[in-house]
Order: sequence, then structure tokens, then C-alpha cells
Amino acid sequence: MAVIAVYSVKGGVGKTTIAANLAWCSAVQGEKRTLLWDLDPSSGAAFLFGVEPKAKKKSGAAGIFRGKEEPQDMILPSGYWGLDLLPADDSLRELEHNLLALGKKKRLAKLAEDLSGQYQRIILDCPPVLNEISAQVIRAADVVIVPLPPSPLSQRALASIRKELAANHKRHPPILPVLSMFDARRGLHKQLKAGMPDWPVIPMSSAIEQVAERQAPLGSFAPNSPGAAAFAGLWQAIEAKLEELGVA
Repeated sequence: MAVIAVYSVKGGVGKTTIAANLAWCSAVQGEKRTLLWDLDPSSGAAFLFGVEPKAKKKSGAAGIFRGKEEPQDMILPSGYWGLDLLPADDSLRELEHNLLALGKKKRLAKLAEDLSGQYQRIILDCPPVLNEISAQVIRAADVVIVPLPPSPLSQRALASIRKELAANHKRHPPILPVLSMFDARRGLHKQLKAGMPDWPVIPMSSAIEQVAERQAPLGSFAPNSPGAAAFAGLWQAIEAKLEELGVA
């Protein structure tokens, strides 16, 4: 089993859309039993699949971390072969407090390990924070995907993540930056991409915007689109990295 975190310190970078489409690629194209685990209280992952979460348990999704709820009681089918969802809810707004109170630095890693008998890949849709939640994500993940739109501020965001890792995690998973929402018609975008030639690129396109409108992964309704090819290529790069790390 491998854990792939899709993480950013800022919102609005296409994080949830990337996580949802990578999970679909993992399950449908990669034929891996996959769980998309939403840790972001905005709870967008289930929406993108048109899945209505079950009635909220008393402890909510955060109760999983406190041992009050079982993940299996909240996991839902996505409607696609091999892909399940573990939806978020607003109880996750208290997740950092819960984790600090527990004092277990690898709580997320342990929960993911417990699910390894059911899933070959776990995709984490992470909240845009830099705190105990992100620290737990780093300890649990085998690879961290960082979506960054073509902007000078993106370089600063990536630098802050790398600084945090260097300061607090002697051993940390590899970081795979992804240039998201790239528009080849814009001069600044092309200029920034030229300085990051090895980064995978997710284009800005109307087809990708339809993922939320249709509540379906891009590959399921526009398999020949450039966006679908970009998501598939990114997933292949992730699998290659996992194989290089010996966790494939």
C-alpha cells in the first residue's frame, strides 16, 4: 500500500480536483484498489463524485482519529470500479486540536496502515494548513504532490514547505511539484514554466472545469482531452516514483 498526499499551503490551486482525478486514474486506469480520503473540512471530494455522505456520526470524521468511529462505517463507494471515498465533514475543523490532545505523532500513518489490507493506494486530499495536520500527513505519505499555479508566489509557497520539512522532518517523502491551472496563452505562465521544465503540468481548460459541473472525473467523460492525458501522465509519474522508492 502507498499513501499519496495532495497538499498545498494555500487554497484555490486545484488541489481537490487533482486528488479526485488521480484517485480515478489509480483505480480505473491503474487497476489499484484506491481510497480517496478527504481531510479538508470544505469536503469537496465527495461532491466531485456526486456522492452524498451518510448522516454525520456523533463524532464526525474527526472521530476516526480519536477512536470514536471506524473508518469502514464512513467509507462510501464512488460509483467507479475499485474506488472508495472517505468523506470529510466540519468536525475536521477541530482535527489539529484533536491530534495535539492525543499526542500521537503518527496517528494518521497508523490509520492508513490499518487500511492497507483493503487498499493498494490511499490518496489524501489535505487541508491548506501548515500545522500538526500537515506534519501528520508528511509522516504518513510516501509521496507528496504539491499543486502550484504559475505565479511568483508559488515559488515562495514551495520554499515554505521545503523549509518546514528540513526543519521538522529528518526523513520525509519526496515532493513532486505540479504546475496547475497552466494557460499556454499567457506570457507569464510560459515564462514560469520555462524555469520549471521538469514539473508535470495540469492545464487550465473548460473540460477540467466541467469536473465540478458534471460531478465526475475527467477521464470518465472526456478521455481524449488534454486534461485527461495530463492527469494520466501525472499518475504514471507518481507510480514511477513509488517504484523507484520500492513501495510499488
